[in-house]
Amino acid sequence: MYSQFMRHGQKNIKLCDAKQVYPYKNIKLKLYKNNATIWFNKTCEAKHLTPTYASIKIKVDNSRCQKTKNATIRYRINQEFSL
Repeated sequence: MYSQFMRHGQKNIKLCDAKQVYPYKNIKLKLYKNNATIWFNKTCEAKHLTPTYASIKIKVDNSRCQKTKNATIRYRINQEFSL
């Protein structure tokens, strides 16, 4: 029984050095993670949700503190966009 490669003849397969491939793979993974983070932040902002990394807990419950807290959360999320 012949394998699929044997029936169609030997293919010219060029193997490249792993040192050349992995830097590009790492850059690609970083790009994917960055795009996923930006998409997540935009989705949270559109749905008016607060991600856990940006949440702030305060003990005071007056309106001024709540406005400041919400502004700080929005600022943190917007800072993630610029990275």
